[in-house]
Amino acid sequence: MISSAYERLGDARREFRCCDTTFVVRTAGVRADAAARRARRTAETLETQLDAFDDASAVARLNRTGGVTNEHVARLVRRGHEYRDRTGGVFDIRQGRTEHALKAYLRGETDAPPETFEAGGVRTDGDRVTTDAPVDLNGLAKGYIVDRAAAALSGPGRRGFVSGGGDMSPPTGPVAVESPYGDETPLKVLDTDWSVATSGDYRRTRAGVDHVYDPTTEQLGARHESVTVVARRDCTEADALATTLAALPLDDALALAEDWDGLEAFLVHDGVFHTTTGFDAHVRH
Repeated sequence: MISSAYERLGDARREFRCCDTTFVVRTAGVRADAAARRARRTAETLETQLDAFDDASAVARLNRTGGVTNEHVARLVRRGHEYRDRTGGVFDIRQGRTEHALKAYLRGETDAPPETFEAGGVRTDGDRVTTDAPVDLNGLAKGYIVDRAAAALSGPGRRGFVSGGGDMSPPTGPVAVESPYGDETPLKVLDTDWSVATSGDYRRTRAGVDHVYDPTTEQLGARHESVTVVARRDCTEADALATTLAALPLDDALALAEDWDGLEAFLVHDGVFHTTTGFDAHVRH
């Protein structure tokens, strides 16, 4: 009996590729290994549904045919509508054409970045989603996958977290904020029970252009070297707001973050650190 009980306890770590980045699952406690496997399966299954660049995914079918029935796509579309309204259109899932053209440029498949921004209309009816133009869920999908994988870890006598390319469910220990300048010393060390997400202009660029854009001004490229946000709601929100703040001018980004309940932000702009009023409460001292 003692041996059997011991085998049900322990800790587990899984590292795998998902959403074009490295995901890490860490968990400890009762049936830790089974929970870590379940979290990985959850992440990989959701990726097959939400990857717009996979022709077999639900998002790709939506963009190709104009309609799909999928609970996860519908949830993200509704979230996207919420954030478009709350950010004045800076975060806009209707920019699928722009997103695809920008990614093609960053991958070296085309010679120039997109020059026009064209928004379509997308609607939900329960789990049914219809659109008259391609949608872009990339600003939400990774955070959502982190959230769902982390939920798969939960259970009595067990704790853990999921990290995916700078997006993280509430961590179980200190978290380093990576320097955008390649320094080994972290800019900050977080100690928080909120979800974390990062964005910026240093991960994937070509000729000064990166993955961030503002459709309201048709501005391509992040305006800051690095943006880190912590969000009380979940990682989906952290993911969306990190992208939004990266696209906004400094004063506008800080104002939006200050006014957003349950959100704190840390921006590196021209080498200078800027934080919202409550960010230091999430920093290890």
